[in-house]
Amino acid sequence: MNRRQILASIAAACALTSMTATHAESAFPQKPITFVVPYLAGGTTDLVARVVGEHMARTLGQAVVIENKPGAGGNIGMDVVAKSKPDGYTIGFGAISTNALNPHIYKSMAFDPRKDFTAVSMLGYSTIVLEVGKGFPANNVQEFIAYIKANPGFQYGTAGAGTSMHLAGVMFAQMAGLDTVHVPYKGSVPGITDMLGGHLPAMFDNLPASLPHIQAGKLKALAVAGSERSPSLPNVPTIAESGLKGYAVDPWFGVYGPAKLDPAITAKLNTAINQALSDPAVKDKLVQAGFTPKGSAAQSFEALTQSEYKRLGDVARKAQMQVN
Repeated sequence: MNRRQILASIAAACALTSMTATHAESAFPQKPITFVVPYLAGGTTDLVARVVGEHMARTLGQAVVIENKPGAGGNIGMDVVAKSKPDGYTIGFGAISTNALNPHIYKSMAFDPRKDFTAVSMLGYSTIVLEVGKGFPANNVQEFIAYIKANPGFQYGTAGAGTSMHLAGVMFAQMAGLDTVHVPYKGSVPGITDMLGGHLPAMFDNLPASLPHIQAGKLKALAVAGSERSPSLPNVPTIAESGLKGYAVDPWFGVYGPAKLDPAITAKLNTAINQALSDPAVKDKLVQAGFTPKGSAAQSFEALTQSEYKRLGDVARKAQMQVN
């Protein structure tokens, strides 16, 4: 075979490889997609994943299977995503905690969120609510602060160490000058159960999980942690409005795939997610549950991830947050 024939053969092989890859991308997905939720079923992420995943399945023509893999503040589930094959068939429900805060507060991390994932799309924002039991002797933030000052070592719960709720609690205690003890649960549901049973006096929780109990009068919402009031609780003030000026924690959530996910597959997933978030029925379900849906381009979500990693590193060091 002469040089010209060899070059022609190489060119043909490259063209075939390119055609095969392009066909694989255009045919994606050809089997069910696993959507890893790194928290217990019944919480905010689980609710959003199931509503969005159901719509994605109709758009993509394949089932989107939700797998709850809780533990270590979401790190266990996201590690599964980081170590998965980058073919689009495993995606994960990342958050401000797993992909920006946790690396700064956990002594050991199995993944690096700056380089071990492909950002696919934002999903939106959740509201954190400061809530107490029905019979707790405080009806607003100032009364709550006064109670804790009179009872140092006050215990409050969250859905887990390293979560945005944990961050909210640490910032609250720091800004109000309080002596508190953080009680981390493995998700919102067990913490709420203890509150309803009178075994835990207060929680910083993601609103969607707690909202039904607040609406039923079983829990009292003292304030929300975000920069704005929640449409689901329009009469409940923000913590900043209640006296702690400058206080705000707005947790974001989004979808990630493993690193080196093909751009064409990323684009398909991004389109399916944004179509779901634009559907009025989906939006209505999420808003009623206390979640604010907001999609994005993959590139802008990547930029947010990187900037939040840096910002929350500074916050964690200042607050001396650590998880063993």
